[in-house]
Amino acid sequence: MFNITPMVRNLLIINVVVFILQGNVFNYRQFALHHFGSDYFQPIQLFTHMFLHGGWAHLFSNMFSLFIFGPLLERFWGSQRFLAFYLITGLGASMLYSGVRAYELHGIEQEAVQYIESPTPTGFYNFMESHYAGGYEKRFAIEYQRNPDNEGYITESKKAVTAVFNQAFNMPMLGASGAVFGILMAFGMLFPNLELFLLFLPVPIKAKYFVLLYGGYELYAGFNRVPGDNVAHFAHLGGMLFAYILIKMWQRNDYQDT
Repeated sequence: MFNITPMVRNLLIINVVVFILQGNVFNYRQFALHHFGSDYFQPIQLFTHMFLHGGWAHLFSNMFSLFIFGPLLERFWGSQRFLAFYLITGLGASMLYSGVRAYELHGIEQEAVQYIESPTPTGFYNFMESHYAGGYEKRFAIEYQRNPDNEGYITESKKAVTAVFNQAFNMPMLGASGAVFGILMAFGMLFPNLELFLLFLPVPIKAKYFVLLYGGYELYAGFNRVPGDNVAHFAHLGGMLFAYILIKMWQRNDYQDT
């Protein structure tokens, strides 16, 4: 604990201070990352989102990983390169996430438009089951099924579908997870055979296998998202992808310089 490196310490302090301020001094939605087409989007959010968190558990999990894996990388690279790595992988994570999210939102929009043009009880049920995790009035769905031509039910169902799409469209992303997953990837690449002792595993596991398993899970969860899963899996994967690219570029440049 007392061997924590300067940049890791600074990042820990900044993230904790910003988390405290975001609930008392400013509205976090101003600085969380919104979809490019949203009225709430600002370019600065590509960076600011990585210093915000959705709760103490979210903050703790990211900062704990930074605390555990960050110092060794900072000692290996130096503080300036470590900070550059942290920011670049965080930015890369936000870019990949934004691209995937734009594709997802386009699909949701197409479904919403299709429903509004041709509303049916079955279409309403399928849309809500696929895209709304909060649950909806089951009694309304049953009555709509019994009275599919009722204009009042049709109007209400269109409003509900539109509201779900607008909620998804303006849902922001926040957290340091992209940069943290970049750090995990770097740790697995640079210290692949270092054994880790994890709380949920009774045996040690080499860093390279830990990263491979974690990355595989994020890939699976990203392509098999269920309603209510608010984890930005493709931001995690983006952090890992950009970490891999950046490390390979640095290794090639460092080799050429020697």
